[in-house]
Formats: sequence, C-alpha cells, structure tokens
Amino acid sequence: MKKLKHAVLGLGWFGEKHCEALAAIPNVEIAAVCTRNSERLAEVSGKFGVKKTYTDFHAMLADPEIESVSITTMWDQHADPAVAALEAGKHVFLEKPMASTVADCDRIVAAANAASGFFMTGHICRFNPRYAAAKEAIEAGRIGKIVSMYARRNLPSWVGATVLDKIGPIIGDGVHDTDLMFWFSGSRAVSAYAQTVQYRSHAHPDLGQVMYRLESGASCILEAVWCLPDTTPFQIDERLEIVGTEGSISIHDTHPNLMVVDKDGARCPDTTYWPTQHGKLRGALRDELAYFAQCVLDGEKPTVITPEESREAVRACLAAEESARTGQVVVIG
Repeated sequence: MKKLKHAVLGLGWFGEKHCEALAAIPNVEIAAVCTRNSERLAEVSGKFGVKKTYTDFHAMLADPEIESVSITTMWDQHADPAVAALEAGKHVFLEKPMASTVADCDRIVAAANAASGFFMTGHICRFNPRYAAAKEAIEAGRIGKIVSMYARRNLPSWVGATVLDKIGPIIGDGVHDTDLMFWFSGSRAVSAYAQTVQYRSHAHPDLGQVMYRLESGASCILEAVWCLPDTTPFQIDERLEIVGTEGSISIHDTHPNLMVVDKDGARCPDTTYWPTQHGKLRGALRDELAYFAQCVLDGEKPTVITPEESREAVRACLAAEESARTGQVVVIG
C-alpha cells in the first residue's frame, strides 16, 4: 500500500492532535515535523517516531520526499508557509481560520488556484456526520428554502483562557458556524452586526454574538461564549437550528450524548471530533485528514470545501468583529 509522506508544521496542542490523527490513518506516514521550539520538536517527534525534524519550514519544504503538509501554526502565521508550500509543489492542508486578514486569504486562494498541488482548509464541522446529514437533507429539499439559522458554540472559562490571548471567539469558533450557515444555504453574508462582552483581562473578549443577513434573505444568529462556569461538564455546547419554509433541522452536539459521573462529578467526553477508540484516534479530525490524503493519493482535487468558501467565512467573521468594535452594521462587499 502506497503511503502519503505527510509533514506537520506547527506543534502546539492541535499540531500534536494532527499527528495523532495522521498516525491512525493506514495510508499516511508522518514523514517530518517542524517547529521553532527544539524541545517541543524532540518531544513530538519522539512520541510519533518521526525521523525528520526541522526548525525552519523552508528547509522542510525543500525536502523532495515530503508530498504534503499540515499547517497548524496560529492563524496569523498561516499565509507565508501556506503560500511557500504551494509554490514548492506540496499538497497543503491548512487549519482554519484560513488567515487573519482578507488580504492574506486572497494570497492563499491565488496560490492554491495556481499550484500543481491540492489545497484544503480544515473546516472540521463539514466532516461531523450530523452536519453532513443535515446538508444532505437540505439538498434533497426536505425543509424548503432556509429562512433562519441559529448556532451556539460555547466553552468553559478554562478553555477560553487558554486561547483568548491569541484569538477571539467570533473568528476562533464563530468561523465554524459561519461556514456551516453558508454551506447549508448556498449563500453568503451581505451584512453583519455583532456585540462582544469582555470582563477578564485577556487580549480578546470573552464572548461574541453575531447576526448576519444572507444574500438569500435568510437571517442568521450565532453565539460563541467562552466563559461558561469551569464546573461545566463538557468542553463544547454546540447546537444548530435551521428553519426552512417547509421544515426544520435541529443538531445538538457534543453534550449530552455521553455523560460519565464519578466521585469528581459529571463530565461529557468528546465523541465527535477526536475521540480515542480502541487505542486509536477517531472522529471528524481523522476523517477529514483521511479524505484529504485519499484525494492526494488518487489525484483527485478535494471538493468538500473550496479555498473561496473558506475565505468567505473569514471575511464575514472579520466584518462581525469590526461591527463589534464600532457598534455599527457592517456591509460586506
């Protein structure tokens, strides 16, 4: 069986999670890992038995044996390595959000469309079986024309505290639901109005709430509250309600589909995105990386999400963040 020689650039928490997922895919070999932190490089490469290690991504991209790469750096450090990897002829899996500015998104989209390699942004929710089933029902016409969508993606305070100095809740998590809303409706936002609340001393607000008007006429509301009580038994309170002219769809994930109660209280482990089953990582993260790898091995361009769709989700979320700063409705061009 041919194995795709795949590298991982960026070895924070999610970069390591990528390694766990890739290690569980039979036709993928983790051929190299890269980070500027030499101690972290040794730790992760040792854990996964990776022989090639790099502290400079340019040197890694010059390795002719590497066929594809996951880019899991922080979102404001996506553009340069993504463009460089595409120009080096590598296939690129880029974590969401695509970039921190629309201009950088434009650079990546242009590079992806000009490249010989394939490109895909990791919008993991499109590989959540519940959202995928909702998309199929919508495409089959079962709920008619979508007129309203409401989403929530709320996290305990301790989770928010780990990332709020790096990214805010609207773009950090709202980008998931923004993308889903556009995917389901086949439309995009023409305006955004948002509000945020900040009571802790992090760089970004503790919560954000957004209202979009879509080209289709639908009204969409999403919330990302990153300050639920620390005693909350789950890491994500994730819901989506879709109302159409002839029906509706309701999705509730990940709480409360599994609850474990012990001497320390109640908790709801993840069963959707990266659960461990029988000693291997499973779930939507593994599924989207396996899909990308299979596309590369088969020579077939990934179609679950396009670069332009990923850029549109960033554009809308950044417009919402501007609205929250100014207190005004932002028209999205």
